Amino acid sequence: MRGPIAPSHVPIAKSRGERFDDLVLDAVDRLKPRWGAQLASVEFAVEEVPPPHELIDGPTRLSSDPIPLGRAESAAGKDPAAVIVYRRPLEARARDRDQLGTLVLDVVVEQVASLLGLAPETIDPGYDDRH
Repeated sequence: MRGPIAPSHVPIAKSRGERFDDLVLDAVDRLKPRWGAQLASVEFAVEEVPPPHELIDGPTRLSSDPIPLGRAESAAGKDPAAVIVYRRPLEARARDRDQLGTLVLDVVVEQVASLLGLAPETIDPGYDDRH
């Protein structure tokens, strides 16, 4: 894991990874007015690709999607709860930056919902409209 995403200084030109991080931060910011207290201790991070153990096919897979787009980890011991978003699988699915932003938002909403034990529509009422 690359680690938590932090708002960056304004560079002359942002890398693809930095632009992706911004999309994740934008998605989190969209949820904060309503879920700020619940998200205060959640760490958000970006990884390039899912780890190999998440790519296992067969009955142990929790999702029907062959490649996961993100994951949620509950707090454990000293480790805070975390939402991890996978950059490359999302970029591969997006036609353009707008669609990428929508996909990132959906994955963040879905993972936060999983973490909080709620439906995605509860986390973001606009989720239903996008699906």
